Amino acid sequence: MERPFILRPQRPVKRPGCGRRAQGAAVAEQPGGSTMNDASLQDLYSPDGICFGCGPANDKGLRLKSRVEGEELVATFLSEPHHKAFPGFLSGGIIGTLLDCHGNWTAAYHLMRRAGAGRPPVTVTAEYAVKLLRPTPSRGAVLLRARPVEIGPDRVTVEATLESGGVVCATCRGIFVAVKPGHPAYHRW
Repeated sequence: MERPFILRPQRPVKRPGCGRRAQGAAVAEQPGGSTMNDASLQDLYSPDGICFGCGPANDKGLRLKSRVEGEELVATFLSEPHHKAFPGFLSGGIIGTLLDCHGNWTAAYHLMRRAGAGRPPVTVTAEYAVKLLRPTPSRGAVLLRARPVEIGPDRVTVEATLESGGVVCATCRGIFVAVKPGHPAYHRW
């Protein structure tokens, strides 16, 4: 029998990377003394991207900013009132979009790194499954973390989490595939 969950007040996650944050310094200090370049993968490799979830050029999109931190990609996202499912909580559809886009960039980055290429290949979602573990508070930033668990020649299996106040609220596992010429998304970044 599952234990009932109890909502407790959450502290906002204070990490760089939110698509809706004020502009900061070129390099941000990370816990443990490491640093992370302030430029997101989306800004570096797809500045004209129009994806709803991560396109820097989509003024009505979420504008997720994924950054490399060791073997993981991390991002923070600060929701707006129209991202709520009900008062005080983030929409599951927004959560799914954030995890999908962050997983795609994780796959693209690791394929680029593995190939020693100067640019990531364009990847698309072949499949992904999101588990919404508990309602996600919409106040404060959420933290996304993603890492590859299997890397093939043209595809990556990625596992990701979305946290609020240090509590994992959703998980995702997906397969993301590099597209070839002729695919409609081939020139997307």
